[in-house]
Amino acid sequence: MEQTTLQSPPKPKHKSFNYATSVRWTGERNGLLNSAGKPEIRVSSPPEFKGLEGQWTPEDLLVASVEICTMTTFIAFSLGKKLPLVSYESAATGTMEFGDGGYRFTRVVLRPVIVVENEQAVPQAASILEEAHHACFIANSICSQVVLEPTITSGKPCSSENQFHPPSR
Repeated sequence: MEQTTLQSPPKPKHKSFNYATSVRWTGERNGLLNSAGKPEIRVSSPPEFKGLEGQWTPEDLLVASVEICTMTTFIAFSLGKKLPLVSYESAATGTMEFGDGGYRFTRVVLRPVIVVENEQAVPQAASILEEAHHACFIANSICSQVVLEPTITSGKPCSSENQFHPPSR
């Protein structure tokens, strides 16, 4: 008599995650971006494509997504490795160029300014930043080159008024 055993299907190694947004047109080249439980964001085409000045654009949000993902990944890794972090601020610039019949982002430059408690932690912060750079989900999901140009020092926190100046559009 042959014996049959039932086996469960193998469990996936990694979970999948889904993120949902919705956008509603409000006239001209403008809309409202929504996601459950989050504040609504007014969005538009950029002014150079006949959109409204002062509104978030898909281009702004793409650059910001890379910047935010790098920061949050760095912070997560820093906490795990007990980096004596004092502050983290950054500025980012995305370059969109015409090629192959259309515009696309070719490069995103991130300029994090990181302050750690002491000089001995500077190399550790640099190593963690490089690790975060390679692990950033968003940067790994786009075709653009993502470049880090960090400033890592020890001492007092960054001051938005005195030291940190994000690039203008």
